[in-house]
Amino acid sequence: MTFFVKNLQTVDGLISNLYKDISVEEMTKKITELFELQGYKVIDQQFGNLILEKGSRTKRLLLGAFATYFKFSVTMSLNTENELTVNVFQQSSGMSGGLIGMNQIKTELARLNFLFANI
Repeated sequence: MTFFVKNLQTVDGLISNLYKDISVEEMTKKITELFELQGYKVIDQQFGNLILEKGSRTKRLLLGAFATYFKFSVTMSLNTENELTVNVFQQSSGMSGGLIGMNQIKTELARLNFLFANI
């Protein structure tokens, strides 16, 4: 069963989606499981807030675009009528990977947009 209702906003570095009939705890669990399957790890978790990271920042600085590094934060807020707004923010610019690294971040954000639309 998908809880996704609609995409509220997609701009550079931000995805905002609306979900219905799901709690913050359930969404946190679903996001954590989904991202762990994608190779991400949760480096910080508070109620309704997650910071997810994939790869090594040090390797990215040393090897540039040849090393994978993505960092995103997820915030959740409960609205009226049992609706949940989930915002995904890009936390790494990809600048350490040059133009290729910046493009990798944009591509990853587009891929995550698709993943979040299927929750």
